[in-house]
Amino acid sequence: MTPALEISGLTKRFGDKLAADAIDLSVPQGSFFGLVGQNGAGKTTTLSMAVGMLRPDGGSARIFGEDVWSAPGRAKAMVGVLPDGLAMPERLTGREVLTYLGLLRGLDKDVVARRAGELLAVLELDSAEKTLVVEYSTGMRKKIGLATALLHAPRLLVLDEPFEAVDPVSAATIKTILRGFVAGGGSIVLSSHVMALVEQLCDRVAVIDKGTVAAAGTLDEVRGASSLEETFVALVGEQDNGVKELSWLSR
Repeated sequence: MTPALEISGLTKRFGDKLAADAIDLSVPQGSFFGLVGQNGAGKTTTLSMAVGMLRPDGGSARIFGEDVWSAPGRAKAMVGVLPDGLAMPERLTGREVLTYLGLLRGLDKDVVARRAGELLAVLELDSAEKTLVVEYSTGMRKKIGLATALLHAPRLLVLDEPFEAVDPVSAATIKTILRGFVAGGGSIVLSSHVMALVEQLCDRVAVIDKGTVAAAGTLDEVRGASSLEETFVALVGEQDNGVKELSWLSR
């Protein structure tokens, strides 16, 4: 079966820093795939290249077999993306954002209106339907960003820290939506540095460290007999495991 997302040798350098070093990953169809790593490990760079937001220095990315760079129209039609630090039209309301982006994708206006209403309701944004995005909280921005990613009914979702700054009640709603998406045949790649969240949601995981893949496989294969957090620290943590203290805080 063609992978939902296949990354081959993706490489990106920013000046002297090698942010992604020939990364290879394969995301099977129907999987909930977690991408974990420390801040600055290369997760966002890798995902940005994988969905066509950042041109790689080398390598390729395919979405259901379609090359992201040689066939961007076909590839991007099948993916919904929630990038880190998503920019939004600040002077539009949530419904106006969804309407604009839906029509831009070529969806029928009646379809856009119906889906926008459902998304605003299920993500508990309908009470702020007439609120401008500039007035949204960080958590609300995450939710409207997820709505834009889901609007065109993609086959693959690529989500970069989707639960950051989201309150527990909204997080529970989003988890239900994402689990339903996978149960219905969709595929998800979720980037996070919260190990407990990845263990709760994902069936496969890859650990990114210093721009390389330190481990990849099913959740059980990667974590072994330990928790994912313990395995992660063992893989990418500093060799000096001594307790570090601030002397002036000691009593």
